Amino acid sequence: MMSEDRIARFEKRQVELKKMSDEALKARFWELCQQVVEPIVDLSRSYTSPSIERSVLLRMGIDSISAHGVVDRILEAGLLGKGAGHVVLKLAQKNGTDVRAAAAAILEDKEVLQGLF
Repeated sequence: MMSEDRIARFEKRQVELKKMSDEALKARFWELCQQVVEPIVDLSRSYTSPSIERSVLLRMGIDSISAHGVVDRILEAGLLGKGAGHVVLKLAQKNGTDVRAAAAAILEDKEVLQGLF
């Protein structure tokens, strides 16, 4: 059963929401969504692992064996916190190639990552 306090809080919020326009309700909705998602986004920026980064590369179309080697090279270069996919994409843009060619370049020459960021 809902407590009396909880029912009272609900009724108070209901009255406040009824006063809002559709635009104000939409703005409030997106504000609340941002509050819910913000901690998750912060975690994703702060915490990663080689297995997560390999998974990202697989979804970018890089084969499993290459993904493993690329992540190892990125980790050795101290760039894993940037995100392996981001590193590969940035190198592809720099070299004017696709992501598979960028991954191959990382495997061929670990020096290619120097000065990328």
